Amino acid sequence: MTLKLHNYFRSSTSVRLRVALNLKGVDYDYVSYALRTQENRSPGFLALNPQGLVPALELEDGTVLTQSLAIIEWLDETRPEPALLPSDPEGRARVRALSYMIACEVHPLNNLRVLNHLAGRFGTDAAGQKEWFTHWVTTTFDPLEAMLAGDPATGPFCHGETPSMADICLYAQVWNNKRFAIDTAQWPTIAAIFERLDAIDAFRKAAPPNQPDAT
Repeated sequence: MTLKLHNYFRSSTSVRLRVALNLKGVDYDYVSYALRTQENRSPGFLALNPQGLVPALELEDGTVLTQSLAIIEWLDETRPEPALLPSDPEGRARVRALSYMIACEVHPLNNLRVLNHLAGRFGTDAAGQKEWFTHWVTTTFDPLEAMLAGDPATGPFCHGETPSMADICLYAQVWNNKRFAIDTAQWPTIAAIFERLDAIDAFRKAAPPNQPDAT
């Protein structure tokens, strides 16, 4: 029995985990849930993850892991190569900080259930949702660009010479930004890192357009 990845093609958190699994060379069964039709709220999926959120990773023994960054760190602990976190404490702290800027400050404000709530509760139209999404991306991407551009620890990737958890988060978020036509060129360091990542097979195979449930 292989691992089962419960996910959705467009979900940026799912993109993160697909990249990590690909980088680690881990095979998995792809199980998709259409978030817009609330397939993730089905009794079967809620039995696996009561939050009803993707991704969830079902292990061979039936254990279900949730929350993408927690699963990525589990992968790094159980399959150390290639490492997604640096070996030194300061490096790990920096990679986690860069990751959390995206995972904790951009994504929670801009995910689908928030945008749906804005539309349903406050009548926010598509233009208003784009303005909301763009505001919160810019609020974090402006300082993220400054931090990456101004730190010698930044290399071809967010931290040094090889992709890390921070690159995984950045890559997934830039794909999410594309849905709202946010031009990454305004952040040249971020844009350059994204282009390098997108040339790596493990990243490109995880991109939303390349998934079996992409529509």
